[in-house]
Amino acid sequence: MSWILLFSAILMALVAGVFLSFSDFVMRGLAAAPGTAGAAGMVGLNRTVYRSVFMVLLIGFVPASIALGAVALGQMQGAAQALTLTGALAYIIGVMAVTGRGNVPMNQRLDALADRPAEVSAYWPRYLRGWTRLNHLRVAASATAALAWGIAAGLA
Repeated sequence: MSWILLFSAILMALVAGVFLSFSDFVMRGLAAAPGTAGAAGMVGLNRTVYRSVFMVLLIGFVPASIALGAVALGQMQGAAQALTLTGALAYIIGVMAVTGRGNVPMNQRLDALADRPAEVSAYWPRYLRGWTRLNHLRVAASATAALAWGIAAGLA
């Protein structure tokens, strides 16, 4: 079980790194683009992410987190169990719930407005603030999952 947790921790750290890049510099770069160019860039990113390795990891960690949680409940105890469950819950709630209830609807709205520059201009500043705040939560949650699983791997 320890190698599965370690492998999961490493892959989750990669997911956290992608989220961190958006919170650290991608969104600021898009915000600095003139006119609606940043919004157009974000629409392009959102459209291409669906065919990426990142999306495989993002979606794949849903059943993986559930499986890790189930194994933790059935076969682990003590700190290893608590850390494994913490990582699973951090991912399901802090990444997937935030993504599904926050970031994705904002992405869909931005995409729907893409051919209406005046509406994009009005929505883009609010999108930038709200989307980035939600993304900070995803950074923290995915980093928490990676750290928790990494430590649990050493204890299992």
